[in-house]
Amino acid sequence: MTDDNVLNKSEARSEASSEDKKHGVAQGMVNPSKIYVKEVYGFFNRLRSIALWVLFAFYFVGCWLTWGDRQAVLFDLPARKFYVFGVTFWPQDFVLLSLFLIIMAFTLFTVTTLAGRIWCGYACPQTAWTFVYMWLEERIEGPRHARIKLDLAPMSLVKLIKKFTKHFLWLVLALATSFTFVGYFYSVRDLVSDIGSVDVSLWALFWLAFFTVTTYGAAGLLREQVCFFMCPYARFQAVMFDQDTLIVSYDETRGERERGRGKRKKNEDHKAKGMGDCIDCQQCVQVCPTGIDIRDGLQYQCIACALCVDACNEIMDKMGYDRNLISYTTENNLQGRKTKILRPRFAGYSFVLIVMVSALVYFLAARDSIELNIIRDRSALFKEASDGRIQNSYTLRIMNKSQDEGKYEVSVSGIDGMEMLGEHSIVLVAGEVRTLPVMIVVSRKDLVQHNMDIAFSVKAVGADANVQEESRFIGPLL
Repeated sequence: MTDDNVLNKSEARSEASSEDKKHGVAQGMVNPSKIYVKEVYGFFNRLRSIALWVLFAFYFVGCWLTWGDRQAVLFDLPARKFYVFGVTFWPQDFVLLSLFLIIMAFTLFTVTTLAGRIWCGYACPQTAWTFVYMWLEERIEGPRHARIKLDLAPMSLVKLIKKFTKHFLWLVLALATSFTFVGYFYSVRDLVSDIGSVDVSLWALFWLAFFTVTTYGAAGLLREQVCFFMCPYARFQAVMFDQDTLIVSYDETRGERERGRGKRKKNEDHKAKGMGDCIDCQQCVQVCPTGIDIRDGLQYQCIACALCVDACNEIMDKMGYDRNLISYTTENNLQGRKTKILRPRFAGYSFVLIVMVSALVYFLAARDSIELNIIRDRSALFKEASDGRIQNSYTLRIMNKSQDEGKYEVSVSGIDGMEMLGEHSIVLVAGEVRTLPVMIVVSRKDLVQHNMDIAFSVKAVGADANVQEESRFIGPLL
């Protein structure tokens, strides 16, 4: 599928249905930029609803889960600790975070190459929250034609109550969303306690207000405009599409035939007249959350939610026609060619993804629970003690990266007969960092070179955890 096919299709036609004309949309009496989405029921709508509620459950419940005596998932920025269930990540683990984000990006590329924009239609937070906001609007203001009539009607007590109720519930959901988001970075139980005692910090209040306004604006007011003008994914998706990518598409050959689409009676033999199966009911346009006409071909505004498929199948059932005039399909399938699942682009993305996931698993498995940094005293290369031995000074920075208190033994190796002066054993609580000054003393007769390799080791007592770092011991020229 070429970029021209994906990005340069014309905008959806502005032809209004008879229902729109009846209620004043065609005459411009209603805000022309507002999309009045019609509710539809069907397989893909149910599938999207399940995905949506699963996403909401993970999001709103996740911050309340506990692991031991702490929150299971907490990104504690002031303490520079990221807790994810039984694992604690530190700033030193930033490479793992970077690798994880790259894996997420390649997962999106791989899925898009195979199945198009199903992320946008079923799992994107913008889509999920927008659909919930539209669901609330439908429950309060009524179905599509009722919402159009309500917007056209002059202000009245009934209209004021409905509008106020809708926006109030939108703000409540936005505040709940904001509170939950902040709860992943600021212990959610402490946040509840601080708000209850009116002792919440100004920064917490700022972020609560910021994300409340952002959620309310993006999901309630801007909606599809976020996808059109703010999300870059819709713009570069064509790079990942090919003729075997699964897309929501209209079967033009079947829908148009020789004389095109058009209205007809239910039992009319439209094929004898050369008419296609499309009855031009506009249902596919009215249920589209981005307001496009899928019959104009694939457009970058399409989020692959497949609500138009459900709407069209409902009409086909009523007319007694075959289903899937609009369906998930591929360009090759529409043109009568075989669709290939395994192809170079998909295989390439999959291979890279497997390699990166394997690397992440390896790094997590090999990740040390102890960190050791060595700083050599550079103010003096060496000192000579009164007994003639050579001294070098070091500062060891030892960190307990586990979630339990531990006792650690410090040792050094590399030169025969050397001695370490200073603490040899320390106890660190979970997450503690200790600076340990030590001095290494070596007899002149044991220095075979004036610059020799040594290695400091820190071993956990009673646990299979140890770390070793190299340094240098410098003596006088021989």
